[in-house]
Amino acid sequence: MIDIEVLHRVSETLVARKEADPESSYVSGLFHKGTDAICKKVAEEAAETIMAAKDKDLLHLVWEVTDVWFHTLVLLHHFGLSVDDVLAEFRRREGVSGIDEKKSRTAG
Repeated sequence: MIDIEVLHRVSETLVARKEADPESSYVSGLFHKGTDAICKKVAEEAAETIMAAKDKDLLHLVWEVTDVWFHTLVLLHHFGLSVDDVLAEFRRREGVSGIDEKKSRTAG
C-alpha cells in the first residue's frame, strides 16, 4: 500500500517551491511558465510511460509513472488543488462500477 504521507510531503514541497526563484527551482520554473508548459510536461511523461509499458520495461515504467504523478501534482497545485482533492474523488468512486461512474459524468 502506498504511503499517502509521501504524497502530502511532496505537495508541501510544491507549495514551498511555488514562490521560489525560478532560476533555482525546477518546480518554480514550471509554475512561472504556466499552464501550457505544465501540461506539456504531463503529456511528455505520459508518452514516456506508454513507451515503457509497450517495451515491458517494468523499472522504467515505475520511473515514468512516478514522473507522471509528480507533474500531475504540479498541475493540480497550479490550479489550487491538491492530492487530497484526488483522494476524495477516489473515495467517492470506490465501489462504483466504472461504467456507471462514467455514465454519471456524461448524463444530463
